[in-house]
Amino acid sequence: MAKEKDILLGKLREGAPLSGKEQLQLTMLLAVPAILAQLSSVLMQYIDSAMVGRLGANPSASVGLVSTSTWILYGFGMAVITGFSVQVAHSCGAKDFARARSILREGLMGVLLFGTLLGLVGVAISAPLPRWLGGDPAIRSDASAYFRIFSAFMPISLTGYAACGMLQASGNMKVPSIIYVSMCALDVVFNYIFIYLLDMGVAGAAWGTGVAETLTSVFSIWYVATRSDELRITGESGSFIPKHETLRNAIGITGPLWLQNLVMRGAHVASTLIVAPLGPISIAANAFAITAESFCYMPGYGLEEAATTLIGQSLGAKRKDVARRFARTTIGMGAVIMSLLAVAMFFFSEQLMGLLSTDPDVVALGAKVLRIEAFAETLFAVSIVGFGVCAGAGDTLVPTCLNFGSMWLIRIVLALFLTPRMGLEGYWIAMCVELNIRGILFLLYVRSGRWSRKKLLANQ
Repeated sequence: MAKEKDILLGKLREGAPLSGKEQLQLTMLLAVPAILAQLSSVLMQYIDSAMVGRLGANPSASVGLVSTSTWILYGFGMAVITGFSVQVAHSCGAKDFARARSILREGLMGVLLFGTLLGLVGVAISAPLPRWLGGDPAIRSDASAYFRIFSAFMPISLTGYAACGMLQASGNMKVPSIIYVSMCALDVVFNYIFIYLLDMGVAGAAWGTGVAETLTSVFSIWYVATRSDELRITGESGSFIPKHETLRNAIGITGPLWLQNLVMRGAHVASTLIVAPLGPISIAANAFAITAESFCYMPGYGLEEAATTLIGQSLGAKRKDVARRFARTTIGMGAVIMSLLAVAMFFFSEQLMGLLSTDPDVVALGAKVLRIEAFAETLFAVSIVGFGVCAGAGDTLVPTCLNFGSMWLIRIVLALFLTPRMGLEGYWIAMCVELNIRGILFLLYVRSGRWSRKKLLANQ
């Protein structure tokens, strides 16, 4: 399989014709490992949520309270990673592997420094954060401890994600998927040790995940630096300080993504504030339902990563027609797969929630909102993979604007109106409506082809 992938990527980079069957085959070869990686990430969320869920509703609510804030910090870090990994994809598409290796060195150092800054900010705000979010006094201490420990591990964990992201951008999806699956397995082991054997409760969940991420991050950095065919940097000299053009390109991609992170995650924080007055049961059901829904949308994010790599390498090879075909292929696959999983989520919502909580009220409420959300998954897939298409082209500003309008003008406004009247179900109805509208907006933009006409990154 690896040989087939290398042959097809070689044809893409060299300008050789690619049939529709070959494009579909290459998409699958890149997407399946990426989906497996996303599955392991989702399983880690399930593991954390399920293990904490066994401790009761209040511990579950404490993790749910700060979950959107952890997403904000990670969102800033992942945006920086994208700024470098897209450049790696373009360089590999242009067969400029020397520049790809240079970007790898500069990207790893840049992400490490930025991750350190984010970690310090997170630790500094961990004490007052639960109070800022309107959390019940009974859950603030656990929520603060979870967020503080999570933040302390950010420098190494983000650097590890950067190594995997640039491996994926080079076309290697297999090794990152193995790394993420291993991280999932280690998370089970360390969570059990810290939560139960050491009786650390909620803080133990953060420690278990942090240690698992640290071990796999060290391996991923070692692998990309010493074993990757396209990116290994052993035996050659080069600076780890980002060059001006690398930073300029990274900022051009990352800047709108930072804005998007503020827009999207800020909206999630606003959503937390809307849901928080409903009480611990609704907070826990909301957090668990979001985790359960990830079972449905994780293939979309796997295809998003594949789309970013395929579009980036196609445009790096100056093959816009192939890039547009890959856009249609990846979006179509995402919509079909997530639609099928939405049907399963609708009929097995109670079983999914039962894996995460033993509280019957939490399970019942979570199942209700999952059935509502099942009607959004098809067009949600379009927006997820569509964003990956645009990111692969380095076009992140317009998608950010689409997300801004969708989240704040539709979801939050509707949620403010429906949640006080209908409870948590009202919030999820607002989310369902917004995701469908967002998918339509992305579909129209991708079909316009304007993303593929963006000027290529400098010096590529």
